[in-house]
Amino acid sequence: MQSSLSQPDSRSRRAIVLCNLGGADGPESVRGFLYNLFSDRNIIPLPTWIRIPLAALISTLRAPHTKKLYDKVGGRSILMEETRAQATALEAAAAKAGWDVKVIIAMNYWHPFPAEAISEIKAWGADEVLVVPLYPQFSTTTSGSVLEQLRAQAKIQGLTAKVHSVCCYPKLAGFIAGMADLIEPALHRAVAARQRPRLLLSAHGLPEKTIARGDPYQWQVEQTAAAIHQELIARDAQWTGLDVVVCYQSRVGPVAWIGPTTEAEVIRAGRDGCAVVLAPIAFVSEHLETVVELDDELKSVATENGVTHYDRVSAIGVRPGFIESLLALAESARMNGHVCSDGGARVCPSRYQKCPHWNEQPPSAQPALA
Repeated sequence: MQSSLSQPDSRSRRAIVLCNLGGADGPESVRGFLYNLFSDRNIIPLPTWIRIPLAALISTLRAPHTKKLYDKVGGRSILMEETRAQATALEAAAAKAGWDVKVIIAMNYWHPFPAEAISEIKAWGADEVLVVPLYPQFSTTTSGSVLEQLRAQAKIQGLTAKVHSVCCYPKLAGFIAGMADLIEPALHRAVAARQRPRLLLSAHGLPEKTIARGDPYQWQVEQTAAAIHQELIARDAQWTGLDVVVCYQSRVGPVAWIGPTTEAEVIRAGRDGCAVVLAPIAFVSEHLETVVELDDELKSVATENGVTHYDRVSAIGVRPGFIESLLALAESARMNGHVCSDGGARVCPSRYQKCPHWNEQPPSAQPALA
């Protein structure tokens, strides 16, 4: 991987900003975290005079339940620890490649906020800033939101360093291969248990109206799922006929969300007599939606509905191939300015007007992204 990167400029100090959702760092910060989440206009696209009081109400009502979920993982979010481990691994890989580098974390909805990240970048004296969201698939509600905050803070704080950013990497080679590495043994375990496996590839859901406005997230999730299946087939032809289902979890509120839901698919697998192999494909770090929702709540649903073999695949975390691919992606951003995976240009069809590359000529065919 090192040889694929350009020769470092010894005079250039590079800050890589890893962006993630964030999470409460203790019981006392749960309500504040939820308020920040629901007051984001990318999450609830309503006028400020409605959105802010609504966010206050939702955060107040949801805080007791969310605190109970945090209690199951030690009283605070594990996402910061996971992201810090990824930052450490990426910084080590970049230093090995010869970069004068510092990896800085920016969280959407709790500390360290984008404002804190920009302050740290300025204090360190970076010449270049490479922004890499830890969201493989772009959405206005995730990558779009944090990139918007970083741009605003860079302007407010007078950041003069060059800023380059990545918007998505739904078919990034190190991500796809790493997920296949994790999924394949789970499939073999199901076969060894003499059960027919059904692979559920689960992603965080979004309201249908968000997709209808041109958000490319669902399409990109489907691209990730297809790429993982193709990687599995390339390794072993027996997976050609594998039953693969894309499903969505973590629904909130009464509005219609994209589906099918992960819970409904677990129930259907039990009805069909299938083993469940469940892999998160929009999360690259463990957090509440994996260790509580998938490992605890949905496992109980599986047991109650006759699923006798339930195998949850871990998030990709700090697997070396993934970290090396992120570094190559950061280098691509440095060379090209703003990249959509390491193909450089847009990968989304033209109907997705919320894609940051919407004004570019759409691809005539979707390439396999490295």
